[in-house]
Amino acid sequence: MLEKMIFGRFIPGTSFVHKLDPRSKLSFVFLFIITVFLANNTLTYGLLLGFTLLVIFSSRIRLYFLINGLKPILFLIIFTFLMHIFFTKEGALLLDWKFIKIYEEGLRQGIFISVRFLVLVLMTSVLTLTTSPISITDGLEDLLGPFKRFKLPVHELALMMSISLRFIPTLMDETDKILKAQLARGSDISTGSIKQRIQAVIPLLVPLFVSAFKRAEDLAVAMEVRGYRGGEGRTRYRQLKWHWRDTLIMGLFVILVVVLLLARG
Repeated sequence: MLEKMIFGRFIPGTSFVHKLDPRSKLSFVFLFIITVFLANNTLTYGLLLGFTLLVIFSSRIRLYFLINGLKPILFLIIFTFLMHIFFTKEGALLLDWKFIKIYEEGLRQGIFISVRFLVLVLMTSVLTLTTSPISITDGLEDLLGPFKRFKLPVHELALMMSISLRFIPTLMDETDKILKAQLARGSDISTGSIKQRIQAVIPLLVPLFVSAFKRAEDLAVAMEVRGYRGGEGRTRYRQLKWHWRDTLIMGLFVILVVVLLLARG
């Protein structure tokens, strides 16, 4: 399952979304995360889901590939859904069976929160899948540029966030390799009591931390060998340029916000 983690990966392409300036994509995703909380009824959540599907279609990334990549966090979505169903006691009673009672408002909130979680993960996944780590670093550095006057290390902060995103799939791949190696040696973390499962996870964590520190050390050495000394005085080979596509996507976002405000119940 771990090898299917898509968050943090980059897939080169020539789609409309791939060609967008990283600054517009980062701004759009950041504002979209805030806008999601404007939805409060079936119509607004339907608009958010439809807009998300439109962005996915424009990126030319297969929907099946994205949904398949959600499997590692599917448990969290299901858990959130069940928490709302069983602990929200408002509205008409839909099901009363033994100790299980499901109310209309609990089911409604469970579906809405699950859709909210889904569109957030899909939109952020599209961002990382269509934007290279270097472009994310450059975009973040430009967006955080005004904070330089407050002595904030903008370049280093942007680089750190970009490396963190890139390390997510790398660590997931490493975890999957170690897990398969442990299974080949007869270890099984999917059976037994909770205590036995926790004890079986410990041999998995130790080599994972060792591998993570080793990769971090290799990256630090590689950056030092290439003469990296921070962002001071550094120039870029590729300059970021704002195109009509970026204006269009931000215009569509403004329209989405206006429609959501009008459709709120």
